[in-house]
Amino acid sequence: MIAAQESITAKLCSFARAYHSNVGRKKIFDDYLAYDLMGRDEFEKIGQLIQNDFETDISDKNYSFDPERIVHTLNRYITPIPLSRIAFAEQKLVQFAEKYGVCQYVICGAGMDTFAFRNDNPNIRIFELDHPDTGRYKQERIRELEWNIPSNLTFIPIDFSKDDMSEKLLESGFNPSLPSFFAILGVSYYLKLSVFEQTIEKIGKLCKTEGRIVFDYPDETTLRKQNAERVHTLAGITEKLGEKMLHGYSYKEIFTALERHGFAIEEHETPQMIQQHYFQNRDDDISAFENINFVLAYKGEG
Repeated sequence: MIAAQESITAKLCSFARAYHSNVGRKKIFDDYLAYDLMGRDEFEKIGQLIQNDFETDISDKNYSFDPERIVHTLNRYITPIPLSRIAFAEQKLVQFAEKYGVCQYVICGAGMDTFAFRNDNPNIRIFELDHPDTGRYKQERIRELEWNIPSNLTFIPIDFSKDDMSEKLLESGFNPSLPSFFAILGVSYYLKLSVFEQTIEKIGKLCKTEGRIVFDYPDETTLRKQNAERVHTLAGITEKLGEKMLHGYSYKEIFTALERHGFAIEEHETPQMIQQHYFQNRDDDISAFENINFVLAYKGEG
């Protein structure tokens, strides 16, 4: 099952998207609404968290973090994964929508995702699944910003540890007969495959016609001693923040889990491919993580 509520690591990802949009050169992905939705106070708080070596109890609302003191840590350890995976996911979603016309996009654990407000295709029906607390905070921010909520967007409050995702979607107008695209980003790192597979199973049962799942995952090299320094450093950061990364999955395990529920892998982006597609010829510290892979899987027409 998916994590119950937006975590500090999810806020770090929102910060990375906002910071990169505001000051990044050669943008990997431009989430130009991320800063506004996050808000200055939360942005400053996460900036201070990075500057203070991820100590969660050190912050001062009257103090601003120093960008020069965080940029190396941010670019080396935080920025690469959330920027490249959202670029990959949304590229595949746009292609899916172009192919099928009217379709559904389900964002599992949406957090501060801004797609619904950047999207200009009314044929994509968007369902944002997230913990009630996160959803309330996000909708309060939207009201404060005086953004208009698109008619094709549905917020679905859900406690993944207690509620049934399928029931919640169906109650909220999800149509199993429409082509559907599911995004599960930043989740697999903290779950055993058997637990992550429960979500795949539910999605498989929901898709009565063409369906896609996009997700990122750490591979089986993740916690090996000989792996790159920053893989272990990132694992240490997330554990310090209360979210322990597990060992990761092999490609064979992913392939088999998907196959059990009617899905086949359409695209598999290895770390080398991610580097080539999103990080080539950069002169900063941003590069693909050595253990992170992306998957696009399909059910129905491939």
